[in-house]
Amino acid sequence: MINYNNKIFKPVSTSKNSEVSTSTIFKYKQKGPILTCSYSNNHIVSGHLIGLVEDDGTINMRYHQINIKGELMTGICLSKPEIMTNGKIRLHESWCWTSGDKSKGTSVLEEI
Repeated sequence: MINYNNKIFKPVSTSKNSEVSTSTIFKYKQKGPILTCSYSNNHIVSGHLIGLVEDDGTINMRYHQINIKGELMTGICLSKPEIMTNGKIRLHESWCWTSGDKSKGTSVLEEI
């Protein structure tokens, strides 16, 4: 199992229907298989995620955030890790809003 504790990730790409941007910083914490994270940017006032890390490092997570419009947004995400040549982790994410327009998207995050 990959240990994500105290790792920091930043998006390198994301779908247009995302509120996440390249300025978003994700600060991961992990105890056993339980992963938590807080994040924000210029569109997200406060965001949190909680997930379970599988043996292969895949993260099955749920997220919620409040955007600058004052809307509570929620979603689900499956994040699959790739170990890059520099030893850092790249996360390939498939996600879906469970609020708003309920659209789907993808993102790629890299450990910084």
